[in-house]
Amino acid sequence: MLLLVAFAVGGTAHEVFATSAVSESPNYQMTESTFGSSSAEEACSGQYCAKATIGDMAVGQSASDNISANFGSLTPEEPTLEVIVEPGESNLGTLETNKTATKTMGIKVRSYLSNGYQLQIVGDPPKYGDHTLHAPAVPTASQPGTEQFGINLAANSTPNVGASPVQVPSTALSFGEAEPAYRTPNLFKFNSGDVVASSTKESGRTDYTVSMIINVSNKTPAGHFSGDFSAVVIPIF
Repeated sequence: MLLLVAFAVGGTAHEVFATSAVSESPNYQMTESTFGSSSAEEACSGQYCAKATIGDMAVGQSASDNISANFGSLTPEEPTLEVIVEPGESNLGTLETNKTATKTMGIKVRSYLSNGYQLQIVGDPPKYGDHTLHAPAVPTASQPGTEQFGINLAANSTPNVGASPVQVPSTALSFGEAEPAYRTPNLFKFNSGDVVASSTKESGRTDYTVSMIINVSNKTPAGHFSGDFSAVVIPIF
């Protein structure tokens, strides 16, 4: 029995725009204010612009459960959502009933001046003709010989694939985490559009590894199975 599986992976993100908040009177205008010995802003005349800064006393970010603050030179007022997805196609070759096939997909997310974000995986389980591989509706252990397609965002040992989310540069600055249904090692499920990871406040970069598993049975029809998946990141305000 010959079963070939191919994946195509892509990514999308919602663009976020905001207008600058400006304080002004008939004679003066201030686009951003600071306290201390440091500032940085553009000064323009005619065709030339310059941006100057004077010794930052502190640079970095401080955060509590509900509030975060940035210190250092002036930062843009526009909310920013950065998403990097490792796209491309993968051919998992011939599947066997006694072995689990695996694939990983890397997604990096950073959110600035927001109340966080939600990461969804959208797509359909691999399909051949009118037969679609079964996707467990609840977190389920991998069972070679039983038809399964599932994902999680964890460091698994059975099979040995994947990684837990990594906070860049540190857990003090980045807060993305996998959702409970997709964070338990060695348990997999899939439902298109599920939120698989999120942050409840603005966050530095979190690197996610999405692990996919495929198991087939003796009753799975032979053929070339394929599936397309996208990572969708939605900002929260």
